Amino acid sequence: MNMNTSTNIRQVRASTAASSCAPIRRARVSRPNRRCADNLVAHSASVSISGILTILSRFEGVNDVKEKAKLINEYAKQLEPFPESEKTASNRVMGCTAQVWVSAKLDDGGRLVYTGTSDSELTRGLCGVLVSALSGLTPSEVDRVDASMLRQLSLGPAILAPSRANGFANMFETMQKQARLLAGDYPKFPTLRIGRDELVPTGAFAEAQAQYLNPKQDQVDRLAAILWEKSVGVVAHFYMDPEVQGVLMSAAEQWPHIYISDSLVMADTAVKMAKEGCKYITVLGVDFMSENVRAILDESGYKDVQVYRMSPDAIGCSLAEAAESETYNSYLKTAGETPNSMHVVYINTSLVTKAVADSMVPTITCTSSNVVQTVLQGFAQVPEANVWYGPDTYMGRNLAQLFASLAENGTDEEIASIHPDHNVASIKAMLPRLRYYEDGTCIVHHILGDQGWVVCDIVREAYGVAYPTAHFEVCDIVREAYGDAYLTAHFEVPGEMFSLAMQAKARNMGVVGSTSNILEFIAGRVEAALERPHADRLQFVLGTEAGMITSIVRKVQGMLRESGRDDVDIEIVFPVAPQSITTAKQGVSAGSAAIELPLGLSIIPGPASGEGCSLDGGCAACPYMRMNTLHALMDVCMKAGSPAGEAMLEAHQPRPYSETIGGKTVAQAGCVPILHMRHFQQNKSLSDQLVQDIRTRNQAS
Repeated sequence: MNMNTSTNIRQVRASTAASSCAPIRRARVSRPNRRCADNLVAHSASVSISGILTILSRFEGVNDVKEKAKLINEYAKQLEPFPESEKTASNRVMGCTAQVWVSAKLDDGGRLVYTGTSDSELTRGLCGVLVSALSGLTPSEVDRVDASMLRQLSLGPAILAPSRANGFANMFETMQKQARLLAGDYPKFPTLRIGRDELVPTGAFAEAQAQYLNPKQDQVDRLAAILWEKSVGVVAHFYMDPEVQGVLMSAAEQWPHIYISDSLVMADTAVKMAKEGCKYITVLGVDFMSENVRAILDESGYKDVQVYRMSPDAIGCSLAEAAESETYNSYLKTAGETPNSMHVVYINTSLVTKAVADSMVPTITCTSSNVVQTVLQGFAQVPEANVWYGPDTYMGRNLAQLFASLAENGTDEEIASIHPDHNVASIKAMLPRLRYYEDGTCIVHHILGDQGWVVCDIVREAYGVAYPTAHFEVCDIVREAYGDAYLTAHFEVPGEMFSLAMQAKARNMGVVGSTSNILEFIAGRVEAALERPHADRLQFVLGTEAGMITSIVRKVQGMLRESGRDDVDIEIVFPVAPQSITTAKQGVSAGSAAIELPLGLSIIPGPASGEGCSLDGGCAACPYMRMNTLHALMDVCMKAGSPAGEAMLEAHQPRPYSETIGGKTVAQAGCVPILHMRHFQQNKSLSDQLVQDIRTRNQAS
């Protein structure tokens, strides 16, 4: 069983988007195809379907595999010669093992004329099917064609292996995108092209991200020297500002005790650094991360190692704070009073949250990459369980959406590929006993999610900021203008981006998971492209915090340099909302007064200074993480080691955990849910201790 949710979750819609075809010869349409046509019309009100009906009839009348292959070959022969000048990056179909190009233009009557080709004869035939099917339709008609209807071609695995079926679906997606782009203008997201030895940003946001990816050597040398001189270790989160990450990654080549990761391993890495002689640990993250580092170091016997965060002021995290609220305690109280309850708590919470939760209800920690498997494993080992997820509302909603979709449209085989102990019946049975907390979100996700337009409207009305009158929501742009790209999304993103990523995943063109899953996915696609002998183009929509770009660039450029290739084009797309603004210091226009932002915020990331957030696709820049500056790190390092300096750093020390919970220290009690998770990761099952706790605690209630 694969326990990583970044693979093996098959989206409920069919992964094979087969095609329809314009008439080649007259044929009587069978009754089953008439029913399919009626369905297609229902989905596609004004689509001219005569060509689709013809091709469905032709393929339905052929059962022999060899005869179907011959029929596909007929369509390959009907393709017009494809000009070499049209074999451009924009016409290249991504996600195909073979090389495929399609192009589209409008004739004088406003109808589409498609052409295409491939270096594989079978793929060329599939391309011909689509060219014949869609040529002659208007852009709006092509956009309304329902890909699910195209399965009626019945091209089974004997003809279409899974990789080729995904490629066929990607051809169709590319052709629909071309039709939409011909029909109207869509805003373009900022992008960063990654070459072996160069970076090419497009748009102010991307320029700001790229600016610091090749840091000044004197900055790197100064930082590495002071870290070495004072034995300072650095643990930093992936979401750091690119300026900071760029310098840190270069400095790590001179000083080994620098580590950039997700939150799960930051404290463990700090302990390793202390063992290897670091006298100070600097934490670049939000407050619960530095507090966790302090507690785990104390528990490991390193109370003399000082821990510093980057600001004397609170570096908050609304999600972590939501889990320490009275409403969350009430949620846990209800869970604790319900027999057979298991609480699944997101890793991005404090040790206090985990300790208090486990004292009230059996609790296991999860990450965005294992949350699906954790929930399913709980129900597999304790079928009568009640599972309570929190605190991230978007992740909980996405879980519920995923399981509801599987229950409604999934098959036993699809569900077994996610978890072998489950089927349609078990998913339906568990749904009424799966709850999620409904009042816990990352403030930046929330602002640029359901409340994004509300905030923008407040700013517009109160401060006179002029926005474009034509609203393009980020997910609309992703769907319409980037539908054929690889789509990456963190599990925390709001539901619409989650759905888009799951649809892309069904075509092997997307990933939903943690930051590490996203990095692995991108690296895997680049590796596959480098193994092919021909030039390639890969475009990735980055549906998570933009701070990840530093790690992505380092990884990808390293792979390109190792391969010696310069003909694989990798482009990262930042889905940022053009309606966002940036800081309270930014004027509306030259010479105007500074903006005072509503809702008590000092910053809403936005493209005006190179920072932005997606409206429904997660945030591109976290304002709290941006408090971890390179200047702050240098200042802390300069003060560390002297009595006067360390006195000035007292406010930089994280909150200590002095209380006990259930007779244990916070670190001891808070680590119990983490240890349950690690047991699950190592053994692919919940521990006997946790299962026993679920079944016996609070049974009297």
